[in-house]
Amino acid sequence: MWKERFKATGFYDFDYTLLRWQFDPLTRLDRAERWVDVPVKLGEERHIVRVQGLGTTAEPAFEVSGESVKDKDALVTHVQELFQWGVNLENIHQHFMDTNVKQLFQDHPGTPIVKDFHLYDCLMKVIIHQQLNMKFAYTLSTRFVHTFGSTKDGVWFYPDPEETAALKYEDLRALQFSQRKAEYVIDTSRMIAEGRLDLAGLSGQSDEEVKKQLVKIRGIGPWTAENWLLFGLGRQDLFPKADIGIQNAWKVYFDMDKKPSYEQMETHSAGWHPYRSYASLTLWRSIEG
Repeated sequence: MWKERFKATGFYDFDYTLLRWQFDPLTRLDRAERWVDVPVKLGEERHIVRVQGLGTTAEPAFEVSGESVKDKDALVTHVQELFQWGVNLENIHQHFMDTNVKQLFQDHPGTPIVKDFHLYDCLMKVIIHQQLNMKFAYTLSTRFVHTFGSTKDGVWFYPDPEETAALKYEDLRALQFSQRKAEYVIDTSRMIAEGRLDLAGLSGQSDEEVKKQLVKIRGIGPWTAENWLLFGLGRQDLFPKADIGIQNAWKVYFDMDKKPSYEQMETHSAGWHPYRSYASLTLWRSIEG
């Protein structure tokens, strides 16, 4: 067993991250005790790393703990990449003080980009969730992992691409997947398992190049590609204009009678570059309660 403490650069709202993760039944956490158990795959090995908030939004601190001493460095590196404690959110906050969403950021300071646990898991989740309401989306992804994934000490792990690739479409249809969604999940997993789609390799390319490559894949459109860039790779300048939640939050914040057009959103977000992802997250947050 090992433990180590870390501090974030500037302010950081860890409690909002726990609130957002609470929507996913697969995530093991305790908001009152302020911890989350992170499933980490290192090759064939499965690890659980607990991240606990110790400080406040203004003075954030964290305790990270795990079982494997020999893998400690790799586990710490993985967790640091997920939570991005080295990003100075105060500088980003100041950027938005000169924009039309100044009040939004004043109301919700320190909203971080926290990445999903693994690139493949994130891609499967956004494919499963696309064009579904949030409740049923999480129902489907939970069924998928409970049926084909694995668990260790109460923490769930997504199946590997090779495991999903070996499934039949009927296996997912039995979980209430549509035929098309079953095909998207399994066919994409086969591409990854066969080496025709390299998610780690994509992580080194530009946002536009990643989107260009992903939308060539049947079942992956701009919304899915942008959400994978945001939550899989943690990219800072994504603005999924097609997202219903962002459109609803925009309507409320800008006091509009109807949802904005893409043209309105593009025009009025011009000053948000190069941090549009933070505006997207903060817009989502503003209507999540």
